[in-house]
Amino acid sequence: MLSARLKLNVAAVSTAVVALAVTGGSAFAQKKYDTGASDTEIKIGNIMPYSGPASAYGVIGKMEDAYFKMINEQGGINGRKIKFITYDDGYSPPKAVEQARKLVESDEVLFVFGPLGTPSNSAIQKYLNAKKVPQVFVATGATKFGDPKGFPWTMGWQPPYQSEGKIYAKHLLATKPDAKVAILYQNDDFGKDLLKGLKDGLGEAAKKMIVAEESYEVSEPSIDSHIVKLKSSGADVYFSITTPKFAAQSIKKVAELGWKPMYFQSNVGASVGSVLKPAGYENAQGLLSAAYAKDGADPQWDNDEGMKKFYAFLAKYAPDANKADGSVVYGYGQAQTLVQVLKQAGDTLTRENIMKQAASLKDFAPDTLLPGVKINTSAKDFYPIEQLQMMRFKGEKYELFGPIISGEVGG
Repeated sequence: MLSARLKLNVAAVSTAVVALAVTGGSAFAQKKYDTGASDTEIKIGNIMPYSGPASAYGVIGKMEDAYFKMINEQGGINGRKIKFITYDDGYSPPKAVEQARKLVESDEVLFVFGPLGTPSNSAIQKYLNAKKVPQVFVATGATKFGDPKGFPWTMGWQPPYQSEGKIYAKHLLATKPDAKVAILYQNDDFGKDLLKGLKDGLGEAAKKMIVAEESYEVSEPSIDSHIVKLKSSGADVYFSITTPKFAAQSIKKVAELGWKPMYFQSNVGASVGSVLKPAGYENAQGLLSAAYAKDGADPQWDNDEGMKKFYAFLAKYAPDANKADGSVVYGYGQAQTLVQVLKQAGDTLTRENIMKQAASLKDFAPDTLLPGVKINTSAKDFYPIEQLQMMRFKGEKYELFGPIISGEVGG
């Protein structure tokens, strides 16, 4: 009798366990959405300077739009189509705030992806973090956008400017330790950040080596007078910490003055297509910079598997794009990284999970990054790319040289 009861109880418990497993399993399989996501759609917001002093970067937004069109034509992500809503802020922080509010409160996007510019991102960072809306893969290397404790809803993408500055300092100390350095920098977080990395990298030598510094405002029509001043300092090394419009002006003016310094150009203003070509290739010979992405116009990548996909994408979805423009390459790589995050997110399209997946990238290598440069993030590391390689302009293209260098911030 006891044995029969025991068997009955065991059977009942087994049935309950099976039932629990089944319901538990279906609970895990359930789709979870926040505002901006559904069974059919993922709404993504974006802010770009399609007009104004940084309008050369507007092509990044156009490339991302084209990339998402390709993804949608391929069936979307886990069956969902991307709705990409992108607005112009003219590189104006107050306008960026207005557009961010519109995206979150009117368009009801799931998150804001790749907003461009240090001033604009600085202006919207507190608002988006207060709303717990991801500000993911911001298009700026300002170090402050990799602070998971202070701003857990904001993450960078490209190498931090301080990393880049440290790498230039390493190269300068190794090749010209007795240099007299003149520096032109944009008077905002971008310029100051890269300048800090450079000075940190030079260490004690900075006081002796730096003989002149000039800053400029993005509202200035021309930076010629600053360059005349810097040349008069007698410097034999020149750092141009500038965005595209001013980078092109700088290259032209330095050549016009007959000044022949060892010339370093910050990565964000080093595009062959949007900076060096307009400034004149003959004026840019020997110019130094650092890269983490492949040059879309360099024939050395013609047989590279990743770049073959990039060229096929351009041919079909952006036939008018200039493959020599670094911003074209940038937009593709950034969009490809976001698609990886959305794939990892699966059916849990919550804002919290978007940040969790963005902080869980392991050795991800977009088609357009240099061999050896990989994206790695964690809950404590919000700097996806921290490696660069030095390059020198020769003829009509850059020649990479030396090893891939790591310039971890604080490292």
